[in-house]
Amino acid sequence: MIKQIIKDHFFLSQKSTAVSQDDLYIKDDLLDTIKAHQDNCVGMAANMIGYLKRMIVVLENDHYLILVNPVIMKYSGKEYQTFESCLSHEGEKETKRYPKIKVAYYDQQMKKKIKTFDGLTAQIVQHEMDHLDGILI
Repeated sequence: MIKQIIKDHFFLSQKSTAVSQDDLYIKDDLLDTIKAHQDNCVGMAANMIGYLKRMIVVLENDHYLILVNPVIMKYSGKEYQTFESCLSHEGEKETKRYPKIKVAYYDQQMKKKIKTFDGLTAQIVQHEMDHLDGILI
């Protein structure tokens, strides 16, 4: 189901909790909602659609990747400054990101994965994971 984008900063500033098997239905709402905003959105965290759960979706090479309970294991490269926008607020904000990250997560079937992201995808993952920790960019 396509969900409304949450813009309440109090709600968005709360930390998300771990996803269990019972929470996996959230992935369908995340996918439906990001596809509805595909013209201006490349990543989305569950709290952006009302679920305080540790799940994100990112656009990677023209397909959507769901990351459940993601954890950044390693940052690589020189940190850089960039500007990012978000559906949860107006305008762009300045932030710092790393060009390469290694992430442990579970897929949609709750199988553990480890993947290295770089470039724009690494930036998107970092942005969405900030959401999970209640950090608003």
